[in-house]
Amino acid sequence: MANENPPDDTYLYLTTTGRKSGQPRHIEIWFVEHGGCYYMVAEGRENAHWVRNILHNPAVTFSVGRRAAREETRPLAAARGRTIRPAAEPALAAAVSALMDAKYGWSDGLIVELRPI
Repeated sequence: MANENPPDDTYLYLTTTGRKSGQPRHIEIWFVEHGGCYYMVAEGRENAHWVRNILHNPAVTFSVGRRAAREETRPLAAARGRTIRPAAEPALAAAVSALMDAKYGWSDGLIVELRPI
């Protein structure tokens, strides 16, 4: 179960391209960093619209920042998104799950990786 209050107010601001509309779609989401990549967990798995958008077009942009201090937001970065399958990448899935659990007390869902380009 997710913590009601995360330990800080740092979020990843993700922009995908709508798979039907072709328009930019923005979300704010919890994340962890690991090995130079950024990871989020989709509770709705492949049913989450942002995941569907990434599966359709893995080219995304993102930034990391705090709601309370938007002036400190990191510059927009380009990345490629992909889903992580625990059966295919058990060590990576375990590491990301452990980081999410430590940061938010929650990691149940589909892991999505953003690899900056």
